[in-house]
Amino acid sequence: MIIKQLSIFLEDKTGRLTELTRILSENDINMTAFSVADAPDYGIMRLVVNKPELALKVLKDKGFAVNTTDVIALVVPNKPGGLHKALEILSTNNVAIDYMYAFGLEDSASVIIRPSAISQAIEVLQQHKMELISANQIYKI
Repeated sequence: MIIKQLSIFLEDKTGRLTELTRILSENDINMTAFSVADAPDYGIMRLVVNKPELALKVLKDKGFAVNTTDVIALVVPNKPGGLHKALEILSTNNVAIDYMYAFGLEDSASVIIRPSAISQAIEVLQQHKMELISANQIYKI
């Protein structure tokens, strides 16, 4: 259930994101989900790809500051309150969320979550019959 996410520090420079996507494309690496957050002088791109080990290597080789982080992916109903149930389960069990990002498609939404305690998050979500996406499933999307 643990998924490897890449975190990449991007200089605030025109074309840097384009360069990153070119490198991924040239290495047949598909982005499944991503988020870009900005700061005054740089951005942080977090992404899930189909080949995380290869992406880490090729991006490091091209001079990007990149590392991997363990995250989980959860499927929730794409309707009002769909995410609330999962968040309530986590907060009731004292699992904090460092960050998350999501995408919805038709009747369901997929949520990438970086919990403070990943094993505990997986355990309590499974106990409550919440649908987690395996690494193999998400890397194939």
